[in-house]
This record gives sequence, structure tokens and C-alpha cells, in this order.
Amino acid sequence: MSGAAAFSKSEMMIVAAARELAGQHVCFVGVGLPNIAVNLAKRTVAPELELVYEAGVFGARPARLPLSIGDPTIVTGATSVVSMYELFSFYLQGGLIDVGFLGAAQIDRFGNINTTVIGDYDAPATRLPGSGGACEIAINARQVFVIMRQSTRSFVERIDFRTSAGNLGGAEDAERIRREQGWLGRGPSLVVTDLGIWHFDEGGEMRLDSLHPGVTLEDVRGATGWEPGLAEAIQETPAPTADELRLIREELDAGGAYTG
Repeated sequence: MSGAAAFSKSEMMIVAAARELAGQHVCFVGVGLPNIAVNLAKRTVAPELELVYEAGVFGARPARLPLSIGDPTIVTGATSVVSMYELFSFYLQGGLIDVGFLGAAQIDRFGNINTTVIGDYDAPATRLPGSGGACEIAINARQVFVIMRQSTRSFVERIDFRTSAGNLGGAEDAERIRREQGWLGRGPSLVVTDLGIWHFDEGGEMRLDSLHPGVTLEDVRGATGWEPGLAEAIQETPAPTADELRLIREELDAGGAYTG
């Protein structure tokens, strides 16, 4: 795209994800794309959002975009700084997290996430970073949001390894196991990609609700490893505003680490 209002697919994805945090209160921030989306939300639609980072920081107020979960900027002005054990035991497992915002290498139609390996576990084609805290966040945050780039390699019929539980084999299966295991969360509720916005239907399966500007249903079908569920009336995602783009390009990601 060209002109003053031009934006990239990555910028559209980050903006769309940030907007979904309007009205939320406490967000556990995953590494990678969730980091920039959540920090954009705090500068726009959710200024009172409390950010939680795995390193042991609750109520983070980073002055700049943290480079990682261990970046010292996340402790500046934080409500509390505790050990990772205390953060997961007393905050996450204590039911204090409204949204866990995660990334993924692979996801299936039920929102199960793989961040461990591509290929066979014992002899993988690619070994990924692993879970970190994602498996605990996925089952204990009240809601789970996911942001990721979409292709047939990432939106797959069957993930190679289930790192973080989504709706397992469907809503009924997931509800039973959550109850039996004492998991606090309700599972995934949102997936934002560089093509559109997905929510979950009553059966626990992803449903496409919005297409980003310039994206067609054929584009989505060509980047999905199953026949996607569709909303009755698919919307078009509003394009990024000039201020949202300025924040991304000048304050949050001037070097293009997330959007390049």
C-alpha cells in the first residue's frame, strides 16, 4: 500500500489485537507479538490496564517497549515485584488474571497451541522456545487471547505438540477437563492474525468474524489447514488510525523488530 494512510499486515494485526483489550483490567503478557500489542493498548484503548510479566512483575508500567520479559524497564513504577513462584502461585493461580495474551507457532481449530517443536518431538525439524509460562497462563487466565501470523504452517489441522491447552477436542471435552482438573480459565476467546479476527463458537471451534482491509475469504481459506467456520455476517476490521501507526513506528517499534 502507498500514501499517508499505508500500513503493513503486521501493523494491522497489532492494532486489531490491541483494540480487543478495551475494557480489560489485568493482562499477563506473553513474549513476542503480544508484548507490542498490549503496550499499544495501554497507550490507546486501555490506559488503566495492569500488565503482568512472567519475570515476577505485576502492574508493570514500562516507559518504553520491553525488549524481553526480563528487561529492567518493566519494574519501573510496578505495583509489585515478586518471585516467579509467587507470581504464578498467588496471582495467576489465585485467579487475578483477566486475560492471558499469547503467541503461537501452531494453532488448531480448537485453539490448542504449539510452541515446542515442529515435527516429531524426538527428532523435530525445528525446536521452538517451549512453554515458558504459557501452559499455566492458558489454563488459569480467565480468557486467552492469541496473536500470530497465519499460514497453512501455523493454522494446522493437527498441531505437532500441544504445549498449551485450548478447547482440547471441543467445548464439551474442555469444560469437563477444566472442571476435573480445577483449571480456573474459560479457555481461548480470541485469535488475531495478519488476515483477520477469530472468536470461538459454542462448540469451541474458531470462527472468522472480521477480515482485515484488502483480505478476501479466499486468502483466509488458502492460509488455513481446515475449512474455517465463518460468521453469518463477516465484518471488515477498521484500518489503523494515524495515531496508532505513529505509536507503533515512533515509540514502540522504531527499529521494525515486530513490523519489519
